[in-house]
Amino acid sequence: MKIIRYIKQEARVIQDRDPAIKTVGEIFLYPSFRAILWYRLSHKLYTKRHYFLARLISQHSARTTGIEIHPGAKIGKGLFIDHGHGVVIGETAVLGNNVTLYQGVTLGGTGKEKGKRHPTIGNNVMISAGAKVLGSFSIGDNCKIGAGSVVLNEVPPNSTVVGVPGRIVKRDNVRVPQKDLDQVHLPDPVLTDIIELKRETAQLRRMLELRGIRARKTRQKIAARSKKGN
Repeated sequence: MKIIRYIKQEARVIQDRDPAIKTVGEIFLYPSFRAILWYRLSHKLYTKRHYFLARLISQHSARTTGIEIHPGAKIGKGLFIDHGHGVVIGETAVLGNNVTLYQGVTLGGTGKEKGKRHPTIGNNVMISAGAKVLGSFSIGDNCKIGAGSVVLNEVPPNSTVVGVPGRIVKRDNVRVPQKDLDQVHLPDPVLTDIIELKRETAQLRRMLELRGIRARKTRQKIAARSKKGN
């Protein structure tokens, strides 16, 4: 009965977060659904020190789904991996509840250091397509990581991160609802800087033009006075 209850929970997660679902039967075709079920089994074996068998199952899952989850990772409830090909979750990664990952996401390390070397992801976090979170640090609750971002440092809760390397562009925003999985309409710090530079350049040009006009008028007055003096 436990497995049936678990399957129903995973099915609800996919239905809630993927508008492409039309029928319940489609859920069983999802790579995310199968990868997470295989992970739960391999993780149970891993915790009982059946390392080879755990890795055998996880590698079979990686080959058939394109999603590689190390059996040593710790994953909470409600994980959803949309279009999961290329997703990698490292051995010491920790994921909270209601995390959403998109294709190409890597939760990895930065070298061959031992111990905790992969990130800890909080609750209600969305990590967009192609983002890389590398190192042993935390991503706080209710965060959004923009597509293609490379995150190398800790991120406080309620933050939005974009860019390479990742920059925090919004903080202490309201909690991200589960329905809000928008990866597109995120702040763009580079564009913001360019707009600000353009504004400042336009102001400088206006100032220089005004100074030029004043200088011409001054020269004209001086020339007029010189003519009168002659």
